[in-house]
This record gives sequence, structure tokens and C-alpha cells, in this order.
Amino acid sequence: MNISTSDVILLAHAAFGVTGCLAAVCVFVEVLNAQPANAVRIRTGAVVVAVCMAGAWICGGYWYVHFYPAEKALILAGPWPFAHNLFMETKEHLFFITAILAFLLPITTRERLYSNLAARKLVLSVAGLIVITGLAVEGAGAVINHGVKVALLRGASRGSQ
Repeated sequence: MNISTSDVILLAHAAFGVTGCLAAVCVFVEVLNAQPANAVRIRTGAVVVAVCMAGAWICGGYWYVHFYPAEKALILAGPWPFAHNLFMETKEHLFFITAILAFLLPITTRERLYSNLAARKLVLSVAGLIVITGLAVEGAGAVINHGVKVALLRGASRGSQ
């Protein structure tokens, strides 16, 4: 089995993103029952979200600049050009929202959430939006990946005829 640098970076991108989403779910659940005893877990989880989303952003940005142009050409020439035209274009813009929310989360968790209802609602909203947008971005990545696969399979079937 030959695993390329592109594969490692792309898998790290997805792994960081999913881990960030899972950490946001943990923050959300902890904040539902905010108490002085779980304040450190909430803050730690918020930092994990920010670090993971930063990792996803760095890996994804590097992969996009160095490896995506070849895959983009395959997608656009293949039967699923919408994988780039709709899903990658949407992902490129939606991720900025997720990243901004992820960097906002550690700031919002500095308040005493167990005694501040407004702050608790803000953290729940931010964490919930991170989960929703993060999963949407992950799903878009799956469609983009399949767009490449379909293009390669279509090309392989034409070559065998």
C-alpha cells in the first residue's frame, strides 16, 4: 500500500475537523449542566475545539493550494462538476464561519456559565453552530472526494473500451 503525502494531509484535515466537531458536542453537553465543578472541562473543551479547527484549517489550506488543482481539473472534466462548483465553493466560504466560531468559543467560555444564563445561551449557540457547520463542511468534503472518484472511474472505464 502506498500512502502519499496528499493522502496524509487530507486525512489529517478531516480528522482535525471531526475531532473539533466532537469536542464542540462535548462543550455543548457540559454547558447544559454548567456548574463550578465542570468549568475547567468546558474551557478545556473549547480550547480543543479551537486547536482542532485551526489544525483542520492549516491542513486543508495547504492541501488546497498544493494538491487540489489536479483534483479540481478531474472533477470539472468528470460527470460530477457540481462537486467543485457547488460543494467546494460552499465549503470554502462556510469554513470561515466555523473557524471564527471555533476561535470565539474559548473567549465565551471565560464567563461563569453556571451563574450567567445569557453567557450560557451564547456558548450553547456557538457550540451548536460549530457542530452544524462543521458537519456540513465534512459532508461537502465527502461529495468532493466522491466527485474525484467518479471522474477517475469514468476515465478508467473509457480507457478499457
